[in-house]
Amino acid sequence: MTTYDFIAPLWRWSDERSDGDASWHFVTVPAAPSEQIREALVDPPRGFGSVRVAARAGATTWETSVFPDKRSGCYVLPMKRSVRIAEDLVPGDPVAVSLTVHDGT
Repeated sequence: MTTYDFIAPLWRWSDERSDGDASWHFVTVPAAPSEQIREALVDPPRGFGSVRVAARAGATTWETSVFPDKRSGCYVLPMKRSVRIAEDLVPGDPVAVSLTVHDGT
């Protein structure tokens, strides 16, 4: 398993249907780790190109997936509401993330 540590700002995805705190929130995985994750893929990506990971922000850990973002060319990590509440995070906050890609990605 490979782990990537980085700091990235929390951002909220928005469109006309977005509803503030209930909206999807993400951090963008920087370009270098995104490329390394892409190059390490053993199996074809799962649905929507997702890659399974274990994530940690502060003292909170969770299992999720990162997803490719066509706009940035990087992966994005969804930040669950429970994580944002536990770590007192709002959009624009820098988030220290530790991301462990599961074997076989």
